[in-house]
Parts: sequence; structure tokens; C-alpha cells
Amino acid sequence: MATARILFLAIISLIGLQQAALVNATFASRMKCTWGYDNCQIGDDAVKLILNKWSGAAIEGFGDFLYGYIDMRIKLVPGNSAAVVTTYYTSSAWTSKESDTHDEIDFEFLGNVSSDGSEFYYTLHTNIFVNGVGNREEQFRMSWYNPTSDYHNYTIFWNPYMVVWSVDGNAIRVFRNYEDQGIPFPKYKPQKVYTSIWNADDWACQGGAVKTNWTYMPFVANYLNYVENVCPYSGPNSVQVCNDPSNWYFNAQYKQLTADQLKTMNDIRSKYQVYNYCTDTKRFNGNFPPECSKPQY
Repeated sequence: MATARILFLAIISLIGLQQAALVNATFASRMKCTWGYDNCQIGDDAVKLILNKWSGAAIEGFGDFLYGYIDMRIKLVPGNSAAVVTTYYTSSAWTSKESDTHDEIDFEFLGNVSSDGSEFYYTLHTNIFVNGVGNREEQFRMSWYNPTSDYHNYTIFWNPYMVVWSVDGNAIRVFRNYEDQGIPFPKYKPQKVYTSIWNADDWACQGGAVKTNWTYMPFVANYLNYVENVCPYSGPNSVQVCNDPSNWYFNAQYKQLTADQLKTMNDIRSKYQVYNYCTDTKRFNGNFPPECSKPQY
């Protein structure tokens, strides 16, 4: 099996971040438990998040940032994890539900089971919120690899041109910046890193029909090797600093994916994507969000 270093360098090469400084932040130096303290175990560069009948668990990063990339290796809950949700995402601060304007970039891993109960699997759920508005879901059947038998790298890359979601160094989704055409893009609000595990049996598995089977608890998600290279946010002046074109992520090589990246991504999407909001005619009755008519990659 490739070492964590080899896997990470593969990601850097594929995303085109060779020239960026690598920051091995570690979970212990950059994260804290925020919920389910008894179910949250942070080591030097490893984390266990545990879900049982009484509580889930969550951690969050200490620092806010604008732009850059974050990467961690995750081994999901094995076996019957139906209706268990493990998350890894970035988000700006929430104000209130009544006036929500937060930005968010999501990986969510939904434990699932086939309709006849014979097969347990995961659905990889991605979404992006801008100014409190999400509804931009794309989902993938995680069957091109086994997310529970070993650790796999999950990367969020965010710059002024695009957001890229990657698995083991392979881009699976891109959301491009069309702000100049009136389509909102996360650009001004600082975000933090979050991960969590929780019970979502009211919706996550077959629309809530399948409930969490507590005889299989505890459900444990494992994390390793947190790495970041971001523009730190230390106050309002940071918006200007992080949007300065002299920053490394403004370089032309980070404006779009390479031909090889596109080929791999399109192969994954054609074989394993199970939902794309931009093709859901019933949901939008033909009135798709404006970005759906724009090339994303």
C-alpha cells in the first residue's frame, strides 16, 4: 500500500500544487472537539469520531481561512452503517436560521443499504452553499474503491476561479466562479474545517425508511494526516490580502484542470455519479439554476 506521503504527493501533482509549500498542520495542532467529547478522540495526527445511541461527535479547526486546499485521509465506518453520516466540510460562520448567509463546501458520506438489504454501501454527497443557499447536490456511488477497508484522501481545493472536490487525487467535481455573470461564488467569507459523525436516519437512507441499527454500535470513523495550505484570515483586511493576485493560488496553472484530470474526472462521473441537480428536471421543472448552463470544467 502506498504511504501517506506518496498519496499526498500524488494529490499535489494532480491538482497542480507542486510549487506550494506543504503545511503538515496535524489534527492535534489545528483541531478541537466541539460535540460528543466522550466520542471524540484526537491524537497527534489521528482522530476517531464515534457514534453510539447517546451521541455522535464533531471537531472543528482553530483558524479561519480564505482559499487554499485542505486534505485528510479517512476510513469510513465498515459493515452496516446504514443511516450513519460522516462529514468533512468547510463553512463560514452562521448568523441565524432566519438570516443565514453562510458559505459551505461539503463532503458527506451517507451509509446506505440496497433495497433488498443484501448490500451495504456509501453514497458520497457533495454540495456548495453561497450566501446561505445550497441546493447544488451531486452524489456518487462509492464503488470504484472500498472506503471502509483502508484510508483514502479527500481534498477540497478552493481558489478565486473554482472549487474542486477530489478523492485520492482524482477530481470528481468542479464548481466554477461565474460571479461576473451574477452567479454567487464563495469569495469573501472566511471558513473553518469541520468533521462529524451523526445519526441521520430521518432522511439519509432510502428517504428515512431505513433506521440506524444500534446493535452494530459503536460506529467509528477514523481520520489521519491532516494537511493544509491556506490563506489565514485574521480580520477584515485579510479579504483584500487573500484576494491579492500575488497569492500562489492565482497562478494560471490553477485556473482549470489539466486534460488528464478532466479525462479521469469524466470517467468517474460517467460511471459512478447517481445524482446531479443540474439534470433533475422534476425538481426544477425546467428552470435550472443558472450555473447549470455554464461549463464547469
